[in-house]
Amino acid sequence: MVAAIGAAALGLAHGVWALLLAALMTQLRLLCNLLDGMVAVEGGKGTPTGALYNEVPDRIADSLLLIALGFACGWPQLGWLAALLAALTAYIRVLGGTLGLPQDFRGPQSKPQRMAALTLGCLIGALELATLGTQWSLKIALGVIVLGTALTCALRLLRIARALKSR
Repeated sequence: MVAAIGAAALGLAHGVWALLLAALMTQLRLLCNLLDGMVAVEGGKGTPTGALYNEVPDRIADSLLLIALGFACGWPQLGWLAALLAALTAYIRVLGGTLGLPQDFRGPQSKPQRMAALTLGCLIGALELATLGTQWSLKIALGVIVLGTALTCALRLLRIARALKSR
């Protein structure tokens, strides 16, 4: 729900307040994600289906925000690519786990870094929009996310391949 509000705010990215709301909702989304995991693990409230219901909403939330960012900055295809790459990073991580390796959460644009880039893009974008009337910050943030996420995918694949070869 929080990601949907953030995505809707990005849809209204021509306003300073909308960009600030998008930044806030992006961070709130990360906080909710952190808290639900902590409650499940630390509170002993995990269930056999917990991982399933933790991962799928994350992929939806990431996609909503990244696709909306693409539309907000006028590069919708790049937003869709960012969403696809974000899902691919999670797929590669889980694939490594199914192959008997520890799941690799590292990367220059893993989820926290992607959301940080999105948040920073929105915050700087709000300032830029208020002072200059432009939105280059959103385009730069999206470019960083796409390039960094593609690199994250490649690095994770290389680490998995190395680990499998060393068995």
